[in-house]
Amino acid sequence: MDTRKKLLIVAHAPSPNTLKLREAVERGANNSDIEAVDVTVLAPLEAGPDDVLACDAIILGTTENLGYMSGALKDFFDRSYYHCLEKTQGLPFTFYIRAGHDGTGTRRAIESITTGLRWRTVQEPLMCRGEYQDEFETQCEELGLCMAASLDAGLF
Repeated sequence: MDTRKKLLIVAHAPSPNTLKLREAVERGANNSDIEAVDVTVLAPLEAGPDDVLACDAIILGTTENLGYMSGALKDFFDRSYYHCLEKTQGLPFTFYIRAGHDGTGTRRAIESITTGLRWRTVQEPLMCRGEYQDEFETQCEELGLCMAASLDAGLF
């Protein structure tokens, strides 16, 4: 029996800075202290319901676009929602938002969709607000590490 857990990262990274954030999440999740977690990183347009159905936890990442999530992440939800609705209830997840403003509309939209899916927020979402700061990368790395370590420890 395979005891390895699967962490899926689905994150939109349309710029060099948002790519740094996605890479930081991946780096944290792949920390050498994590022993039994396989990490898959996909752009939202590459990810679909089969990826969600195959994972044990998920981290979402998006930019704030006009007070909403990226169109790419919305497309991922549009293609995955009904396929996953009855099969992924309780799925542990968290998310991060690269917000040029306050990110509240983006957060509300993600929480609305994931509430409908009955996914379970297991870590406070990360809001990277305002002008880009290098500390966003550290925070994203910690987000990935905490999710993978929790999965590795069997906390969810």
